[in-house]
Amino acid sequence: MTRHLPTIAEAKAQAKRLRTRLAEEGQEIGHAQSLEITAHQLGFRDWNTLHAAIGNGPPDGWTPGGRVAGSYLGQPFKATVVAVAALQPGWFRLELELDEAVDVVTFESFSNFRKRLRAVVGPSGHSKERTSNGEPQLKLEM
Repeated sequence: MTRHLPTIAEAKAQAKRLRTRLAEEGQEIGHAQSLEITAHQLGFRDWNTLHAAIGNGPPDGWTPGGRVAGSYLGQPFKATVVAVAALQPGWFRLELELDEAVDVVTFESFSNFRKRLRAVVGPSGHSKERTSNGEPQLKLEM
């Protein structure tokens, strides 16, 4: 039997949600305790064991040759991952080869099509860089 493990960032987010929920119910717990409880919920002895099982690898599909879909500057795309580099826990530099080029210019008077993208993507699948309307430049479907 194969089970899907969350990424480190997803496990930490789960622990944070647990801590918030318990606080709403009047039971305060510390951050470390919420991590331990999350590890137990996922069937592990403790947080360190869970962390080791997950490793610091990228999410499924974020490996060279993997397929991803999402949007870049608001335009949908499907792509093949060409390269990936871990930067810090949960953050990866991805190089993507798009199936079809996207126009990175919003002016009607001219276009600039891009077929290859390089971006730093975080645990939520979004880039830190934002467009002028505040949306992440790159969003990957998770």
